[in-house]
Amino acid sequence: MSKPAPTQPDPPPPAEAAAAPLPASPPLEILLIFLRLGCTCFGGPIAHLGYFRAEFVERRKWLTERAYADLVALSQFLPGPASSQTGFGIGLMRGGLPGALAAWTGFTMPSAVLLVLFAFGAGSIAGSPAGAGLLHGLKLVAVAIVAQAVMGMARSLCPDRARASIATGALVVMLVAPWSVLQIGTIAAGGLAGWLLCGRDAAPEADGFAMPVSRRFGAACLAAFFALLALALVPLPAGPLALFDAFYRSGALVFGGGHVVLPLLRNAVVVPGWVSDSTFLAGYGAAQAMPGPLFTFAAYLGAVAGVRPGGIGGAAIALFAIFVPGILALLGTLPFWHALRARPAAQAAMRGTSAAVVGLLAAALYDPVWTSAVKTPVDLAIAATGFVLLVAWRAPPLLVVALSAAAGSALGLLG
Repeated sequence: MSKPAPTQPDPPPPAEAAAAPLPASPPLEILLIFLRLGCTCFGGPIAHLGYFRAEFVERRKWLTERAYADLVALSQFLPGPASSQTGFGIGLMRGGLPGALAAWTGFTMPSAVLLVLFAFGAGSIAGSPAGAGLLHGLKLVAVAIVAQAVMGMARSLCPDRARASIATGALVVMLVAPWSVLQIGTIAAGGLAGWLLCGRDAAPEADGFAMPVSRRFGAACLAAFFALLALALVPLPAGPLALFDAFYRSGALVFGGGHVVLPLLRNAVVVPGWVSDSTFLAGYGAAQAMPGPLFTFAAYLGAVAGVRPGGIGGAAIALFAIFVPGILALLGTLPFWHALRARPAAQAAMRGTSAAVVGLLAAALYDPVWTSAVKTPVDLAIAATGFVLLVAWRAPPLLVVALSAAAGSALGLLG
């Protein structure tokens, strides 16, 4: 009697096969990708998140939709600029600490350099009709980019009634009361709703990321964050250390990033008399015309501040000081967050936070992205054309940016 043939092991399911860690990218590749994004990402932090999703989730497939939404949710919880922290986290997961620094440098430097040049009198492109129209066209493409991101994330992250309801609840809350503190509470409430409604007993979902930062290193970063914050609250005589403390305090105490940091920056540099109100407002106006993160406004303020060292040295100190608390907070929490999110109950909560992030992005699509850009039927036509090019024709985002900028510039010339 012959023995039965040995059974062949079943092939791994697609989810497990996709969970293999992706190969790391060299820092130079990451730098060049983020440098291009830093030169073309107009429209503020919400638009930046749309550009990141198009580049790293859809085009390059460096992250799954869920991993990207989880990283965005974590960045929204932490102090500092959410879009810059998301970019830093993408660089970290793709290329370790060198990749993270390359991502931050590429995304931050273009606008920082332009604002320092403005501080030295290089002027602003918004002064001419064509320049003002070009900037308006860039705002319109942000509408299309964010709308595409909201639609794509809603499809994959809100596939059932529970998560669609969580997203809708977050949308309603943020439209009625768009406060940064409430934004954090909305994400937390989404996590609680997900924990209750989104299958705590489901099998864990793997997304293939190995955390390049240890928990010991993360704990050291958290200790450094709080130690530097304690020092920043100590009054110091005017000088480089006081300049660092002022900008570190501003970066460490703001949640949501973007325009939320402006009152803190004004209190840090205008109240002590380092920068006049008119100079502060002129720099803020210039920062609106720049790509990349609004936090690079600090480079302008450091360059014009009436405190040593001023100029290039002051710009470098201010730029580093305002970003470093958000980076330390992200590095400090990522290892613990990464371990926690592997548990089924935590993944259920993350499903809820991901759905809440979709609602937050949808609310931001209306205000400020839509309300600040779409003023006329022609504006709507340009934004709708960009959306169709992205969604139906799968056009590269950079091409859509160029076409929208050209259309806006032409409209500016026509008056």
